[in-house]
Amino acid sequence: MSHELKSESSDSQGLSKGIRKGRFKDGMNPFFAKFNASISFDKRLFVEDVEGSVAHVTMLGAMNIIPETDASTIRQGLAEILDDFLAGRFEFREELEDVHINIEEALKRKIGVVAGKLHTARSRNDQIALDLRLYLKKSSTLVMQYLADLMSTILDQADANIDLIMPGYTHLQRAQPVRLSHHLMAYFQMFKRDFERFRNALDRIDEMPLGSAALAGSTYNTDPVMVANLLGFSRISANSMDAVSDRDFAAEFLFDAALTMTHLSRLAEELIVWSSSEFKFCELPDAYCSGSSIMPQKKNPDACELIRGKTGRVYGDLTAILTVLKGLPLTYNKDLQEDKEPVFDTIDTIMGCLNIMTGVISEAVFDGSKMLEAASESYLAATDLADGLVRGGMPFREAHEKVGELIRKHEGTGIELKEIKLPSPEQMVESRIQPGGTARNSVISQIQAGRRFVGDISALLDSGNPERVIKRII
Repeated sequence: MSHELKSESSDSQGLSKGIRKGRFKDGMNPFFAKFNASISFDKRLFVEDVEGSVAHVTMLGAMNIIPETDASTIRQGLAEILDDFLAGRFEFREELEDVHINIEEALKRKIGVVAGKLHTARSRNDQIALDLRLYLKKSSTLVMQYLADLMSTILDQADANIDLIMPGYTHLQRAQPVRLSHHLMAYFQMFKRDFERFRNALDRIDEMPLGSAALAGSTYNTDPVMVANLLGFSRISANSMDAVSDRDFAAEFLFDAALTMTHLSRLAEELIVWSSSEFKFCELPDAYCSGSSIMPQKKNPDACELIRGKTGRVYGDLTAILTVLKGLPLTYNKDLQEDKEPVFDTIDTIMGCLNIMTGVISEAVFDGSKMLEAASESYLAATDLADGLVRGGMPFREAHEKVGELIRKHEGTGIELKEIKLPSPEQMVESRIQPGGTARNSVISQIQAGRRFVGDISALLDSGNPERVIKRII
């Protein structure tokens, strides 16, 4: 028995082979070994894996589960490994399967057999759940910062163009005059809700699963609250089985990102339409457009088109993770290896799109005369005419019918409603004075409220910037 349980430190093939050595007689099929490996993408969790390991081994030493001298040696070794990684010196080995074993094997080469004590009282199941939560906490904060930057840019453009009037549309048909700033502030509200969703989702991410081990918890007298405090989590997982199999927080992040991409795509579509020769409401910055390979006159809104196109990519990531989760029994299953690539892809995509849209909006130039010309079409005053009849005592439905008949009589004749005294676009927008309306004071109030919101969240984000855990502990 003692021979069977002896240390595998002499195994020159590394920890991955060591994990199989006792149970399996034959080696892994080479094709399956590549198919099974996740290091090509989960190496992105390197920093978080080291941070989690530093906190874990600190707790092991504090609880006398391993000697404090060993804990200190392991901490220092992990710090050196992280420095190697950040300096580009760390070499990943595919045969070691994943980021966890790559780090542990590097630690063994650096400090010897004491490295094997690091994995006491934990499993790769709770380890990867921790890594992903740490990573998404940081990524959520970054996405929120990008959203704050975009909202601030929208506020700047709304403020600078407060007096520009354009037609508002329903069914892509001119409906009523509105201020451009009012239109832009509608997108501000969409991105404000997106920010709030990411902020609220952080509460579901902010749960520390380490200590759940494989699924049932640990037989050691661990202190998961200490680990949570070291890593900056507000609470620990309530159920070990749920902790290692839960990816709701990742799916929620992807949903929030998908809805943000929906809003980015809608804004991109409007900018594409507004910048077309049919509208000419705005000029998009050269830095975010491209030319045609054959038509010298073309200026294509490629940045906006790519944002619109990449929205489907994020929808696909959300669908992928929901499909992975839908049929899994408790607890951990290897299917969960497929959670990371959709998350990573979405993070890259949404941050790129938010960054590009912020640049497009900040440099877009709006043509007030073109927009006012379009908003001056006499038929856009139809609702105001009906309201005038109502103020004279006529029921609204009757007034609606009479104005509709008047429009029909003139429609197709090429004759506008010149014989009727119509309110100007300026008068029409200024008559909508209710909170949230398009009158100047109402829009100014919206912008002021937006400035307060962005100011508050900027302070929140500044205070919530994640500090490198390993530097805080060592």
